[in-house]
Amino acid sequence: MSLHLYDTASRELRPFEPLEPGRVGIYICGLTTQGSPHIGHVRFAVAFDILRRWLERGHGYDVTLVRNVTDIDDKILAKSAEHDEPWWAWSYAHERATSHALDLLGVLPPTYEPRATGHITEQVEMIDTLVEKGHAYAAEDGSGDVYFDVRSWPAYGELTRQKIDDMEAAADADPRGKRDPRDFALWKGFKAGEPETASWPTPYGRGRPGWHLECSAMARKYLGDAFDIHGGGVDLRFPHHENEQAQSRAAGLDFANFWLHNAWVTVKGAKMGKSLGNALAVTELTKTVRPIVLRYYLGAAHYRSTIEYGEGSLEEAAAAFGRIEKTLERAIEEWSDRASVREAARGWRVTAPFAQALDDDVNVPEALAEVFTVVRDINRALDEGRPGENMETRLDVLHSLVAMLDVLGINPLDPSWGATSGGGDDKAAAVLGALVEERLAARAQARKDKDFAAADAIRDQLTALGVVIEDTPTGARWTLR
Repeated sequence: MSLHLYDTASRELRPFEPLEPGRVGIYICGLTTQGSPHIGHVRFAVAFDILRRWLERGHGYDVTLVRNVTDIDDKILAKSAEHDEPWWAWSYAHERATSHALDLLGVLPPTYEPRATGHITEQVEMIDTLVEKGHAYAAEDGSGDVYFDVRSWPAYGELTRQKIDDMEAAADADPRGKRDPRDFALWKGFKAGEPETASWPTPYGRGRPGWHLECSAMARKYLGDAFDIHGGGVDLRFPHHENEQAQSRAAGLDFANFWLHNAWVTVKGAKMGKSLGNALAVTELTKTVRPIVLRYYLGAAHYRSTIEYGEGSLEEAAAAFGRIEKTLERAIEEWSDRASVREAARGWRVTAPFAQALDDDVNVPEALAEVFTVVRDINRALDEGRPGENMETRLDVLHSLVAMLDVLGINPLDPSWGATSGGGDDKAAAVLGALVEERLAARAQARKDKDFAAADAIRDQLTALGVVIEDTPTGARWTLR
């Protein structure tokens, strides 16, 4: 079966073929850096990380993934003013917090991560093109605003299948300078009371870019006039993605071939957000929940299905992932060793049912069902001994399991998770691993000698350094907070 993806624009499951053989370009709308991310914010990153891993691992594509940073925005200016911070300092601090959260969850870094403020020239050039083609106009009220003329583009509304007259007014600028209330801002003129550093000179006057324009300009710069996949949260379909598509195609660009949208994380049926008081910050959760378990939780549902967070959700995820991990540890202990399995599984083939599941619109629940089938088979082999089955066959199955976990980004043998793997891929990780292992060995000996005060002191020392210890049936495991 070839890879099929659900295209939001056509609302069909379509076979995926890259525009350029062997190469795939993906643009994902990143976060606006107004605050620290909660798990609802970062679900998109986990979902598209799995897609990227499958494109690379399952199909051998060379993937260029662009994830932008919206580092200038009305909300950023408001939040920074509220906290008496320069807008750029506020934005950068939360950009760092977002990067840290995604690193904690094992999300691979994007190929490019451009900031909106670093691409003012490209955005002004796109405005010039739209004005020349009759699809944009400068407001006549002296505000310095520039708007996209939605009625000049007959296809406006096709992404979300809406008619212009049925749409609400665009609430992104003073409507008095607009020809139509639904016209959206490409450029926002400098206003009294705003920091001058948050504005740039243009032929239309000093100001800053509109949110939608930023993404169109950056996608074009890094992926060209046409690219394979544009992704983001389902809440971005309108107005953000609708406006992106309209302005890009009105400027003469083919833009995105596929549109993919992930669903929300909800609490009691409502979208997770700070305004609802139900936000769960990634950095707070990972103080008590292993990052790999949180990654498992966010990635286990189909990307187009809503995740309803509730009491016990993470405990259930921990129990499910624990079954996988315990089986992996048992098999390694009896059949091989960690380093050999980790190395052998790199590039190893996954099972056919697993591949078929991910080729069916990245159906992670079905892929995980196959993972647990393999886990059950390994446990049966371990319990029964299976004297007629040779070790090569057993290792094939074990390597396939690790390969599948790799694709899903939940391979506990991956050194990036900081597990007791005896080190990582570089010298620093190896030294860290050796030092932690030495202290854990001393703790194990203290417990064996019933010197529990000394054992607790070692644990407290490691915890203070950010090392989280988990006692398992096969020994202590550790992760870095």
